[in-house]
Amino acid sequence: MELKGRTIYKGKTQGQALVTSMPISFYGGVDPNTGIVIEKGHELQGQSIKDKILVFPQGKGSTVGSYTLYRMKKNGTAPAALINKETETIIAVGAIISEIPCIDKIDILKFKTGDTIVVENDTAVILN
Repeated sequence: MELKGRTIYKGKTQGQALVTSMPISFYGGVDPNTGIVIEKGHELQGQSIKDKILVFPQGKGSTVGSYTLYRMKKNGTAPAALINKETETIIAVGAIISEIPCIDKIDILKFKTGDTIVVENDTAVILN
């Protein structure tokens, strides 16, 4: 299944989807040294986003979240790509400065954790 969206940061990558219906705060919600979601009560608490195609509605929290994504990229703990229903400024800036492929305006309900996804510019293709 091929889904078209809006390119926030272009690029091509393939990986396994990690999907949540909850917004994510990278600052305080994800450990930048491990890539593990640490926000208490979050659907993904305890799971690693490292090298995953992270599918979530939008970001939340402090603008420091942009720099947390950048730190994760430098640490090798960042997601391979970001797919959002609506990318707001924190996630957009984080993706751009970290050079992480990111698209939005996508129906995130089409994805499930474990799907193999190819992200290329404005397109996400679910392979299975």
